[in-house]
Amino acid sequence: MDEIEYVWSVLGGDAALTARVARAARPEVLEARLPVRALASACVGACALAAAELAARRAAPGGVPAVRVDDGAVAAAFTSERHLRIGGREPVSFAPLSRLWRTADGWVRTHANYPHHRARLLAALGLARDTENARAVDAVGSLLAGLPARSVEETVYAAGGAAVALRTPEEWAASEQGRAVAGRPLVERGVLDTSPARTFAPVPPSAGALLPAAGLRVLDLTRVIAGPVATRTLALLGADVLRVDPPGLPELPDQHVDTGFGKRSATLDLTCDQAAFEELLGAADVVVTGYRPGSLDRFGLSPRALAARRPGLVVARLSAWGAYGPWAGRRGFDSLVQVGTGIAALEGTADRPGALPAQALDHGTGYLLAAGVLRALTEQSRHGGSRYVEVALARTAAWLSAGPAPDGAGRPHGVGGSAGSASADTGDTGDTGGARGTGGTGGPSTLGTGSGARRVRAAGDAGGPGDAGDAGGPGASPWLRERESPLGRLRYALPPVRFEGGPTDWERAPGPWGADAARWV
Repeated sequence: MDEIEYVWSVLGGDAALTARVARAARPEVLEARLPVRALASACVGACALAAAELAARRAAPGGVPAVRVDDGAVAAAFTSERHLRIGGREPVSFAPLSRLWRTADGWVRTHANYPHHRARLLAALGLARDTENARAVDAVGSLLAGLPARSVEETVYAAGGAAVALRTPEEWAASEQGRAVAGRPLVERGVLDTSPARTFAPVPPSAGALLPAAGLRVLDLTRVIAGPVATRTLALLGADVLRVDPPGLPELPDQHVDTGFGKRSATLDLTCDQAAFEELLGAADVVVTGYRPGSLDRFGLSPRALAARRPGLVVARLSAWGAYGPWAGRRGFDSLVQVGTGIAALEGTADRPGALPAQALDHGTGYLLAAGVLRALTEQSRHGGSRYVEVALARTAAWLSAGPAPDGAGRPHGVGGSAGSASADTGDTGDTGGARGTGGTGGPSTLGTGSGARRVRAAGDAGGPGDAGDAGGPGASPWLRERESPLGRLRYALPPVRFEGGPTDWERAPGPWGADAARWV
């Protein structure tokens, strides 16, 4: 069973349909010790096949359209934030306090891109929240150098911040959370009730590109990267996607642009605008959430509560660590999951952590979630029922971890975990890809080998995991485009999800965050 066949089987798809997928392999892209390229192509390929399947269900008289996965397009999309230009300006990816730090007994990773996480990190360490960046970096570095990594992790978490101590794959696999994650499917799917089968309006084949999600309304309650990638993909396929954020927690501006193609963006305060939300929910077909498990339950946003008020809904959820185990309620980002599950150790050397060439954990999980939604819609049209789909960054990491060691050479010697020591500077690895951190407990070993010969992207590399010049490998220009937008002229990566007759670009460019009305059009 190859990687796309494995993902398709997890999604519950007909195995015979994988014959419709062709792949243009480009071994020079997404080079890593771990099989990042195989994971990325499998996630995108399964998503494209799910889109083609739904298109055939709605409009394609000749059967399921052929799918083509080009590793070059996939690599460009998985590094989209580094290709993005806004009026010629490069995006800002990481704040000064989002980085790896050497501690008294190892390393710890902090995430402070969002202002409230920065403030909580500084408060947890006894520093003034308004400390200027350069002084803050010096002060935090000095403090953490004398503290145990696991102690920093717990202190910052207790203060509402985001920090994770570096672990080896073996340490993660032996942990309670690691065991909980390894025991779950890559994509969790289920039926919530016995709602009647969904009836789609026909999509005329002559109406331009074949849009399998045309006419569907998607309520997007996600942030950061993975969730917005999923909903950006649904927008590409014709869905009316309305992203709704709390008015007091704006998205990072450049991140919003990168993941905002095809969508509208509104704000809504659920603590006082519940009626407005219920009106949106009453006409929605899909709800996608990306907040910590349980954090939205008080608003009635659990899958069962949503389906009870809107029978026939598809509810899709993603989280960092999974909705189970002792870390279910913890904040998490790609870079933190990478460090916590062992990817930084495996991609590093004996004395410094490393990084993957892309934010593969975020992007891969996003395409898995979109694929799960598309398959749920197809299954609804056959068997009915409100449906749920659930994914987690750490579970995608477990799948990546199950691949064979590179070139038969055995696992590389990584940086020690909380009991280790290292001697490197404390630069930023970036939010970079999925973790291979369960030590082989992540499920079927479907992914191919990585490339053990590539340059190790170490913690001290300026700009994180590669720069815009080598993002995703050489020659990304065939998969980049430019267009005007309300935010200025944009250069961006084209969508990698392709099937015969399907769309090749988003119909709508991103606009300002929160500028649209919180209503369907």
